[in-house]
Amino acid sequence: MERCRIVFFDRDGVVNRRIEGGYVRLPEEFVFYEEFFPLFVWVKNAGYRAIIVSNQQGVAKGFMTEQELWALTEWMQSQIEHHTGYRFDDVYYCTEPDTPHAQCRKPRPTMLLEALAKWNGDASNSWMIGDMPSDVEAATRAGVHAILVGNYTRSDAPTAYAIVPDLSACLAVLQQVIGLQ
Repeated sequence: MERCRIVFFDRDGVVNRRIEGGYVRLPEEFVFYEEFFPLFVWVKNAGYRAIIVSNQQGVAKGFMTEQELWALTEWMQSQIEHHTGYRFDDVYYCTEPDTPHAQCRKPRPTMLLEALAKWNGDASNSWMIGDMPSDVEAATRAGVHAILVGNYTRSDAPTAYAIVPDLSACLAVLQQVIGLQ
């Protein structure tokens, strides 16, 4: 069986605007980045699986239930499909609290490794798009290339393939690199 290429997306801060100091719990709080849609379409048209890997400790903290998180995810998927004709192929959430004993929270590579195994993914030809250095660390530990989106320097994420200011620049990097393969 042929191995697939995957682009992993963090959710809050990449797909949608993050709520500083809070949690996106309801559709009315879920604000898509407009630049996400062309990036997502390009990823799907390029033949990649698109998979969310996201820490969601708001569940552990009692801000929302797991059922509410999945209901919001289904709403998100339907909105993306409406805008692009595509949906995410899979979604992985880690709902554990941020403690030293957490098993699946990024920067641990657990969610990425599970998805790579499930989808027969080729880590060396897969990408992670995140807005936190922990996204880059998780990707690196899983053998996946990482693009860090935001106002960062190389010292914030020394193993990142690229550090870009926004999703439009992220798309440009992917188009250039994948066009070379």
